[in-house]
Formats: sequence, C-alpha cells, structure tokens
Amino acid sequence: MDLSSPTLDRERLGWWALVFAVGLALLFVLHSFVGTFVLALFVYYGIRPLNQRLESVFSPGTAALVSLLVVALPALLLITAVVVMGVTQLLSAGALDGLRQTIQPYLQTQSLDLLERVRSLVTGGASGSPMDLLMQGAGVLSTLAGGGMHLFLAVTAAFYLLRDDARLASWFRSTVGGTGTTAHAYVTAVDDDLGTIYFGNVLLVGIVAVLAAVVYNGYNVLAPAAVSMPAPTALALLTGLASLVPVVVGKLVYVPLVAFLGVRAARSDPSLLIYPAALFAVSLVLLDLLPMTFLLPKVAGQATHTGLVLFAYILGSMLFGWYGLFLGPLLLVVGIQAVRIVLEELLDGDPVSPEVTSAESLGSDPNEADSAEDG
Repeated sequence: MDLSSPTLDRERLGWWALVFAVGLALLFVLHSFVGTFVLALFVYYGIRPLNQRLESVFSPGTAALVSLLVVALPALLLITAVVVMGVTQLLSAGALDGLRQTIQPYLQTQSLDLLERVRSLVTGGASGSPMDLLMQGAGVLSTLAGGGMHLFLAVTAAFYLLRDDARLASWFRSTVGGTGTTAHAYVTAVDDDLGTIYFGNVLLVGIVAVLAAVVYNGYNVLAPAAVSMPAPTALALLTGLASLVPVVVGKLVYVPLVAFLGVRAARSDPSLLIYPAALFAVSLVLLDLLPMTFLLPKVAGQATHTGLVLFAYILGSMLFGWYGLFLGPLLLVVGIQAVRIVLEELLDGDPVSPEVTSAESLGSDPNEADSAEDG
C-alpha cells in the first residue's frame, strides 16, 4: 500500500481533525471544572501513600475504596460539621466582617454572598416575607448542593486515579514514552514532586490539628467557664484544615474565635479579657507563624525550593481563588521540571534528553524516582 497516496493523506487529515476537535472539547470541560479536577489530584496524591500500602493486602479497587472511606469521607463529614458549627457559633457573634476581610482574596463573590445569607438565616437577621425567606433558604441549599456535587465528582475521580494509576502509567510507557525517554523522565519528576507537596499538605493539616487541639483544650482547662471555648476539638480540626490556606493559616479560625471569646468576656467581666488575649498570642505563634515559617516548607517542599512552594500557594490562591491552593503548586512543578529537563537543550538547539541539565537542586531527580519505582 502506498503510504504517500492522496487518499491516505486525506484520511489521516480527517482523523487529526477529529482528534483536535475532541481535544478542544476536553480542554473546555477541564477549564469549566478546573477546581474539581485539581481537588481530585490533591485527594489522589494526599492518600496515595496509604493506598500503596493497602494494595499489598487488597486489590487495587478495594484499596482505593478503603483509602477514600478512611481518609476522604471522614474529612468531608468533618468539614460539613465544623462549617455548620462555625456558622452558628462564630458568625452569630458578629465576627463575619473580620472573617470576610480575612478570606476575601481566596473566595469568589458568590461564596462570600453565601456567607451573608447563611448568617442572616441562622441569626434571624433575614428580612422579608415568608416567601422571601424560603427563596433565600432554597438559594443556600442549591449552592451547598452544587458544592457537594463538585466534591463528589472530585472524590470519584480520585478513586479511579487510585485504582487505575498503574494501568495509566503502563499505557503512557507503551504509547507516549518508555523508561529512558525524555517524556517519561519529565512526567516521573512531576509526579514525584506533586506527591511530595500534596502529601506534605495532608501531613501539615494533621500536625496543625494536633497542635490546635492541645492549645484549645489547654485553654479550656485554664480559662473560667464564662470564657470557655465551645467544641474545642472540632475547632482544632477546622484549624488544621485552615492550614491549607497560605498566609491565613489558623487565622481563619482563631481570629473569629478570639473575637467571640472577647465579646463574651467584655459582657461578663472585662478582667477576663486576659484569657482571649493569651489565646491569641499562643495561637499566633503555634498555629500561624510556626506552620508558615517552618512546617509548610519542611513537609511540602522537601525537593522543590521552599520559597517557590510558598509563593505558589500564595499567588495561586490570590489569582485563581480557592482551587489555586492546589493549582498553584501544580503549575510550579510542571514549570520547574520543564526548565530543569528540556529548556537548556531547546535554547541551544540540541536534542532533548532525560537528564536534568539545569537547576538540579530545585526538584526531584527523575532517575532516582525511576529507581525507587522499579524497586
């Protein structure tokens, strides 16, 4: 068969046009649900070490299901519980304005409006006819249902990534680039760095939650009942989750909490204000400065430059919103590895190779990652 015939050329051109159209459609879907997909990647990398251990006992599908049930589902239930508690106990104390200023760079306008509507409904500040109140409540439920659907899609996508990642890797090696190729080296290095950063985030959440539990429960032991803290353990877990937000870190929880306790102290006995003030000082050091200056760079940037990781979190969240917390590090890693592996060859006009030729200390070595994978 003549491979250069016009008929074959037209057939190949038609198939390339189809592939291009499908690719554009997939890019549109990815752009529309980028937050959902990057959250799925975060969940995948965050629980992959646990899943890999479980795969030595269970099948890949069972291991993925157990990993999600043990880690992801309890975390989602915890988030729901502490958000409801935070709305009813903190926002009702008049702390919404300070909270709004704190988290405004990280949330979209509709999310902030949702906080306003929830506060009005919970505290009885909503006005209007019963039909207006019903419509406000329906709007809140609709927004929460949409958020729940995005979480469900993210967890479902993470499940299939956990179950089928070995098959995806095998397809990539056989179709795109096998071991020893530049494409394989690049993807391996990106995968290793993302695993380090995202799993480091999960470790940070756990460490901060434990520190917060010690601080909050210790406060309740020392403080009088008039300024005691409601649900200190639940608030500690919420503080751990808040550590995902750069710069804000624990302030997302302990600043409204201190304001709430300060209002209670001022109303009962102004001399008790020393207790919320002490809580603020201790929280600032242990739940804010320590995570940002020491824990986050250590656990989430062991291979990648710690300063760049920190800027990726901050700039990503400020530029993209809440999902920038996960998209920022992703863009950082894919960019750094492109610089390390192929940029110098491209600039010099040389053939690309799987070797790291620039900025050797800024990321994982793909050869070492390959060796660990083979082992």
